Amino acid sequence: MGHFVLGANHWPPMPALHRAFLETTLARLAADPRLDGLAAGGSFIASNLDAYSDLDLVVVTLPDAFTEVLQSGPALARRLGPLLAAFTGEHVGEPRLLVCLYGPPLLHVDFKFVSRDDLDHRVEEPVLLWDREGRVAAALSIGHAVYPPPNLQWIEDRFWAWVHYLTVKIARGELFETLDGLAYIRSHVLGPLILLAAGAQPNGVRRVETHAPASVSALRSTIGAHDRASCTDAVRASVALYLDLRERLAPPTLRRLVEAERAARAFLDQQS
Repeated sequence: MGHFVLGANHWPPMPALHRAFLETTLARLAADPRLDGLAAGGSFIASNLDAYSDLDLVVVTLPDAFTEVLQSGPALARRLGPLLAAFTGEHVGEPRLLVCLYGPPLLHVDFKFVSRDDLDHRVEEPVLLWDREGRVAAALSIGHAVYPPPNLQWIEDRFWAWVHYLTVKIARGELFETLDGLAYIRSHVLGPLILLAAGAQPNGVRRVETHAPASVSALRSTIGAHDRASCTDAVRASVALYLDLRERLAPPTLRRLVEAERAARAFLDQQS
């Protein structure tokens, strides 16, 4: 099957459904001459796969076959099991991603199609399952994974305008938009900063309950209900949590928007 195959006896513990799918996938993809290897990411790396885990698989193509394989991704996915739905990952900014739902029983599988030449740009170190000629391992040995950290200046440059925007939405009674905005701030600002402070991968609010339990109460207070007072309290809580995180994490070069902060907070106070 190739130069290197990580046998199933060396895989981390996982449900039988996941194991059976992986075994089938490994055999069928290794038979495709356009492919150079297969790796696993996500929960497979952390060895904490459970019945609710999805499978994150990196399908490595020969450089000159990447475009063809990417375009034929849905057809390739259909060869691996009873495919119920499949769509590409533009919603998360990753068109190389194919999100698949198999079943029943239901199993979520993400396939990321990557040319072997592009493996030096990665956000995690995947577990290599199969390598046709050893070239995937060689590519992975170059450089290391870098998960992009939150950009504090990018956040600071926008945060106070967002506070003003949410306050206006509350004043107008547009509470669903307010709740959407609060959720955006949690997933793009507060969650990543909390996880960064905890030394965890700053990926939205993913597993924040596990990685930063001491921050859960403060983060929960940023969740509003569909009424003005609750939304206002949630905006205030978001501001307070952001200020705490900013001061804990800010680099010396951070340029604080002092006037914008003062004006946005005063505007929020006036609407109470």
